[in-house]
Amino acid sequence: MRVVVDGVSKTFRDKKGKEVTALSQIDFAINKEEFVVLVGPSGCGKSTLLNIVGGLLSPTEGGVYFEGLSAKQDDPRLGIVFQEIALFPWRTVIDNIAFGLEEMGVGKKERLEKAKVYLDMVGLTGFEQAYPKQLSGGMRQRAGIARALAIEPDLLLMDEPFSALDAQTRTLMQEELLTIWSRTRLSTLYVTHNISEAVYLADRVVVLSRHPGRIKEIIPIDLPKAGRDSEEFRVPFDDYVKQIWNLIRQEAEDALKEG
Repeated sequence: MRVVVDGVSKTFRDKKGKEVTALSQIDFAINKEEFVVLVGPSGCGKSTLLNIVGGLLSPTEGGVYFEGLSAKQDDPRLGIVFQEIALFPWRTVIDNIAFGLEEMGVGKKERLEKAKVYLDMVGLTGFEQAYPKQLSGGMRQRAGIARALAIEPDLLLMDEPFSALDAQTRTLMQEELLTIWSRTRLSTLYVTHNISEAVYLADRVVVLSRHPGRIKEIIPIDLPKAGRDSEEFRVPFDDYVKQIWNLIRQEAEDALKEG
C-alpha cells in the first residue's frame, strides 16, 4: 500500500477566534515498506499532519489517499502509537495488546494467540498477566507498540513515542523498533523532535518549516538500516544530522524565544 498526502492544508480558530494556518500545501508519499520521519521546530504541525493521515483530523484543503488496498477493504487499517501510553489500567498486558483485535470482532482464542505473538516480538514474554502499573515506562511503551502491531496495520503511525523516556531507555527502544520493523516491514510515519533519532530510523526525513508548516526539504537517508549509528558510518550520519539542523535551526531558535 502507498499513502499519498496531496495538497494538505489545515487551519484552526484560536481562542480569540483568529484563523491560524497550521499546515500549508503538504505533498509527499509513503511508499510500501517505507519508514518516513517528520521533523521540524515546535509549532510546525507535525502531530497535526500525522493526525490527518490517521483520520483523526480532517484537512481544510487537500486529502490523503491510500493506493493499493485490497478489493475487500474500504479503508486502510491503521495502528497508532502516541507519546502518552494509553493502556487500560484495569486490563492485563495481554488483554491490552488484544484490545484492537477484540474491537474488530476477533474471537477470544484467536486474539489471545495473536496478541501473544506480538507480546513476544516486543520482548514482554512473562509479563502477560502483569498490569500497566507494574511495568516500567519502556515496557508500557512496548506494550503499546505491540497493541498497534497486533491488528496487522497497513500503516503504522507513531507520534513521539519515546520522548518521555530517559536517554538510555530511548536508545534501546529505537533499536527495538528497528528490529521489529525489519520483521514486519510496515509502512511507517513517525514524528520526532530528535534529529539523531530521525536519521537513525528513517528511509526519508520530511523537514517541515514553522508557522505554517510547509515542506522545506525531503532528505533520503542513504545508509544501511542496520548499524548506521556505528563508527563506520559516523561521518555521513553526522552530516545528515547537521544538514537537517541547518534547515530548522533559525526557526527552532525563534520558537524558543516565543516560548
